[in-house]
Amino acid sequence: MDLISVNREKCIQCGICVKICPPMILSMEENGPQVVNPKACIACGHCVAVCPNMAIDNIRTPRANQVTLKNFPVIDATTAQQFLRSRRSIRCYKNTKVPREQLLKLVDIARFAPTASNKQGISYIIVEDPKILKKVTEVTIQWMEANQSQWWSFPIHIRAYREHGIDGILHSAPNLIIATALKDFKNSRENTMLSFSYLELFANTLGLGSAWAGLIEMCASSKYYPLLELFNIPDDKKLTGAVMVGYPQYSFQRLVDRNPLDVTWM
Repeated sequence: MDLISVNREKCIQCGICVKICPPMILSMEENGPQVVNPKACIACGHCVAVCPNMAIDNIRTPRANQVTLKNFPVIDATTAQQFLRSRRSIRCYKNTKVPREQLLKLVDIARFAPTASNKQGISYIIVEDPKILKKVTEVTIQWMEANQSQWWSFPIHIRAYREHGIDGILHSAPNLIIATALKDFKNSRENTMLSFSYLELFANTLGLGSAWAGLIEMCASSKYYPLLELFNIPDDKKLTGAVMVGYPQYSFQRLVDRNPLDVTWM
């Protein structure tokens, strides 16, 4: 089966699909676009999405699976700026269970994040069992106790947990979302960061808060078996990121400033 199909009656040979194709696998011929190197297609869907006459279709990114974009930009600049700046890293959560359908919405939007050469390749594990989450905190503390000199904050978290029962690892979040990828996947960390950025931004629209679980990532990257065993990650995969999710206990009333903009023009 051919990679693309073209409705010759609708095609006006504008050439946009050819110009916009990242791997340049299309060529404009007398009777419309033709595929030059089908194996190089990265399934980005640009050719189908950009066609003004709906004249082209691609079996790897079917038009039937694409959603019509009625307006662009989708939101105005002021709204977008406020939305982006309103995201905060949440470390105080309500003791409220997050419905599975909400958590699925988060990971579903994460898969639409841009990735290197559209490789994608990120899978997710959603931890919601409070017993497992408690064990995650405990084994991470144990790892920190064995590596107290590795980071300045380790003794602080250990003391807070052992003496006062304060969870500075997951901050008592009701959910932990783990990203995984094949061990030989070169762009796994970059793709994870992009996908989790989408996840965190979208979480705000659902009334949820999130924060990167950096200590979990550090523990996992050291290949600490007691932690990795809890997540039951397949042998051919590795943990590439971790984000805690839940309902924020407090609401921020103001947008926080950052360092002054530093830009150079050339």
